[in-house]
Amino acid sequence: MLADPTHRDVAQVAAERTLVLLKNDGNALPLVASANKRVAVIGALANSKRDMLGPWSFQYDLPETVTVFEGVRDRLGTSAKVETAPGVQLKRNVPSMFESITLPGMAKPEPRWDAARAQSEYDRAIALAKNSDLVILTLGEAEDMSGEGASRADLKLPGDQLKMFDAISAMGKKIVVVTMSGRPLELDQVLDRAPAILHAWYGGTRGGIAIARALFGDINPGGKLPVTWPRTVGQVPIYYAHNTTHGPNEQGKRYWDIPSTPQFEFGYGLSYTRFAMSAPVVTGDAIVPGGKVTVFTEVTNSGTREGDEVVQLYIHQRAGRASRPVRELKGFQRITLKPGEKRTVTFDLDETSVRYWNGAVKDWVVDPGTFDVWIGASSSATNHATFTVGGQPRTVKGWN
Repeated sequence: MLADPTHRDVAQVAAERTLVLLKNDGNALPLVASANKRVAVIGALANSKRDMLGPWSFQYDLPETVTVFEGVRDRLGTSAKVETAPGVQLKRNVPSMFESITLPGMAKPEPRWDAARAQSEYDRAIALAKNSDLVILTLGEAEDMSGEGASRADLKLPGDQLKMFDAISAMGKKIVVVTMSGRPLELDQVLDRAPAILHAWYGGTRGGIAIARALFGDINPGGKLPVTWPRTVGQVPIYYAHNTTHGPNEQGKRYWDIPSTPQFEFGYGLSYTRFAMSAPVVTGDAIVPGGKVTVFTEVTNSGTREGDEVVQLYIHQRAGRASRPVRELKGFQRITLKPGEKRTVTFDLDETSVRYWNGAVKDWVVDPGTFDVWIGASSSATNHATFTVGGQPRTVKGWN
């Protein structure tokens, strides 16, 4: 079963489906393969096979892993000259505890560059960018900067990555950014100047192919963020499912020096096409013991490309025996639609959808009353309806 060639295909599909398009001003992506004769893939993560695998990977076959540079080079073939340079090095101040683990085939950590090497590599990357028509800049964290034993005091881009971005973006070159990390990062200064940002997490053995296929439009990114992405570490903890206490209508006014909203909300992710969703329609009288309601919406691909949309359903309990979150994700479906195609998406809600653990009762409970329901493309969905939970306050079975 090991080294089965079909596993590589599955790994590529997995990497492709996790890509999240964070920004795409002016349809900067997808790139036109024939439009640039000299392409630079720059950054500490651009050609690092070990970093592509992410943390908690100990026994691996590095030659099997495709980097961003290799993916772009192979995708463009002879139509462009593709070159790479790291520019900067990413090293932890405190070494990872996993550096002490030695297994056959494991890559050894690269020694820390001295000042002369650091300047030489930086200058080489800047010169490469100057001589290129297109710069694909990788930014983020090395694999050992995420995962177990990898907490951070801030979320800024580590090392001199922002310095390098500043220098390259000032050239006026065509530039797109690929970010790789296991956590949200502070990207405000990058967002201000980069027309397109594709977040790739750690793509695994076929991550470089997946990223290249997305950059050049062979696939359409359809992933969504599984976390709320803060603007800065000062907002942490930040999450969409906060309770209605402490002035819920004032959530956007917590800070005086930055917007109080997240950089990207939970469930966020763009596409190369456009989707429209109708307002949710609820069928069924009420959720009573043994009963359910059905919520459906019509989703239309109103753009010009085939693409995936993740249809998300959120609910809110207006009143009950305990304060409840302003929104809770209760269902999602990922669908693929061709241009102009429509599809009806349905969700069933029953007692398991509206129950919650009540600390005072010390059991799973259901409270009757009115519930809000939203359907949309993220936790900021505005398409709204209501449904009712009937009967008396009651306890129900918990997790089966």
